[in-house]
Amino acid sequence: MEKGNLPGRFEGKVAIVTASTQGIGLGIAERLGLEGASVVISSRRQKNVDEAAEKLRAQGIEVLAVVCHVSNAQQRKNLIDKTIQKYGRIDVIVSNAAVNPSTDSILQTQEAILDKLWEINVKASILLLKDAAPYLQKGSSVVIISSIAGYNPPVSLAMYGVTKTTLLGLTKALAAELAPNTRVNCIAPGFVPTNFASFLTNNDATKKELEAKTLLGRLGTTKDMAAAAAFLASGDASYITGETLVVAGGVPSRL
Repeated sequence: MEKGNLPGRFEGKVAIVTASTQGIGLGIAERLGLEGASVVISSRRQKNVDEAAEKLRAQGIEVLAVVCHVSNAQQRKNLIDKTIQKYGRIDVIVSNAAVNPSTDSILQTQEAILDKLWEINVKASILLLKDAAPYLQKGSSVVIISSIAGYNPPVSLAMYGVTKTTLLGLTKALAAELAPNTRVNCIAPGFVPTNFASFLTNNDATKKELEAKTLLGRLGTTKDMAAAAAFLASGDASYITGETLVVAGGVPSRL
């Protein structure tokens, strides 16, 4: 995909995308950048941040690359501070960081794992927005990345799914709190073959089973998720807030 083939909906805008050095996060950063945004990418490791920044810059995208573990208060503050120092504004925040350290059933999950799931998948989004809120421009947009697992948490992803359910409610609550100047929406991706989901999508039998649950007969791509995020973050969605867009190829989610 090239800049010339896309609308320039984010010209002059600044977008922060967390966990954006691979997978869905990188796909979203790339799409926003190709549509004109200055993108601020981050993840836990310097090497990953540097490599992702190089890929984006090779496409003519303006990038600020910052190491940020979203559960680290100082690194979150640094992410916002560096963005403001360089660009002086924030127009879009995509909260994408998540972990799934266990496939245990909920009642067998260790307390430390429960804490980590809550801390990264839910609490970090709240604290990042708390730091960023003073700099959000009028007409700004927040996109939170949930999951189809938030609607019907599968057995192997039960507690992860429950944290993603929480994000659906968090989206509603934050939309009310940040209105009318900032819109807050959510995406619930279906299964996308990324490193994060490799334990599911690398197994041929499981992959076929997941594909069969979709109406479109295929798994999602990072470009599918990036297109949805770009829509919700853009002025094309200016009358949409507090909503979750399911991007899952027709996998059953709700009525």
